[in-house]
Amino acid sequence: MLLSNLDQLHTTNLGAERIRKNLRLDTDDVVDWCRGIIKAANANITRKGKNWYIAVNDCKITVNAHSYTVITAHRLA
Repeated sequence: MLLSNLDQLHTTNLGAERIRKNLRLDTDDVVDWCRGIIKAANANITRKGKNWYIAVNDCKITVNAHSYTVITAHRLA
């Protein structure tokens, strides 16, 4: 379901700043970066309640399952 709706993926300005800071990204288009990560062959996508959780390599992305808003992303230890 998430993969078939990646065109709806978006975030807020504050969300983009939070993701850039947490992942130490140097990109202007955080949503496009997240889209690429979610589409990765090794992405582990799970849904718990109202959110999708995507774990890839060393990061975890949280996406609201209803609005497709990228809420946050963190580096995994």
